[in-house]
Amino acid sequence: EVQLMESGGGLVQAGGSLRLSCTASGLPFDDYAIGWFRQAPGKEREGVSCINIGDQTTFYRDSAEGRFTVSSDNAQNTVFLQMTSLKPEDTAVYSCAAAPSFCTWSSHEYYYWGQGTQVTVSS
Repeated sequence: EVQLMESGGGLVQAGGSLRLSCTASGLPFDDYAIGWFRQAPGKEREGVSCINIGDQTTFYRDSAEGRFTVSSDNAQNTVFLQMTSLKPEDTAVYSCAAAPSFCTWSSHEYYYWGQGTQVTVSS
């Protein structure tokens, strides 16, 4: 059984930082891309960052560029999303997802999803 489990969400003041973790089990980690998506109340889900585990290439949406950093610890099957300079508009449920190929912003390409973790940024 494939499982993705996020952790690290919470409440932080604007300008603060959080690090999210996504630990995968039950899949060949090196063969997947892990994406981070977020969904705020009343808004559509959007991808914010992604890493191709095999070659470690990373991708960021404009909203995350320069503030978020995605990385992986392949020995632990874990992907991290370091978020800095957080803004109230970053408030959302953040989920990680696994795609059996390369990074894409299309959520339909991701086969497996975590349950999500809430990030709340206060002004």
